[in-house]
Amino acid sequence: MALSIGDKAPDFITKDQDGKEVKLSDFAEKKVVLYFYPKDMTPGCTAEACNLRDNYKVLQKQGYEVLGVSKDDEKMHRKFIEKEKLPFRLLADTDLSVHNKYGTWIEKSMYGRKYMGTARVTYIIENGKIADIIGIIGKVDTQNHAAQILGNTAPLKTNSSKPAKKTPAKKSAKLAKKSTPKKAAKKKRK
Repeated sequence: MALSIGDKAPDFITKDQDGKEVKLSDFAEKKVVLYFYPKDMTPGCTAEACNLRDNYKVLQKQGYEVLGVSKDDEKMHRKFIEKEKLPFRLLADTDLSVHNKYGTWIEKSMYGRKYMGTARVTYIIENGKIADIIGIIGKVDTQNHAAQILGNTAPLKTNSSKPAKKTPAKKSAKLAKKSTPKKAAKKKRK
């Protein structure tokens, strides 16, 4: 089922990372960023989630509620949220019912092998209708997804999903280890 801009957004009921029921119709008065992503804790999905996290306050000021959707279960979503300190809800669509309503469970191909997986697509929903679709035409920019959503109309943070830098204590310990004298050379056997 292909959805287009202007279509009524299909309603759904599923659970978030805490097992709480979520209905799209509960957000009728808000603008919703409903973003579908393949898998928790993978590089591209982490970059996308962290960019949305870093710009979450800007999105909220513009009236958006962010909901991420993947096939992962509640437990995986909780781990992902805790690890990356995500301030928004992730929806567990283990039975693919939401994916099927939005046409995001598709056949993919990698290295000549075909398989089924999640299309990285974001639906912007306003007043119960699809106002924009990012990812059907043109790709989702995981590093700058909030800018795509807002159309670059607000100052945004760049992606900070890179690993944390080493602390000075760790650096000095590493340097100290390198500078320790090497063991005396063993005498050659006669």
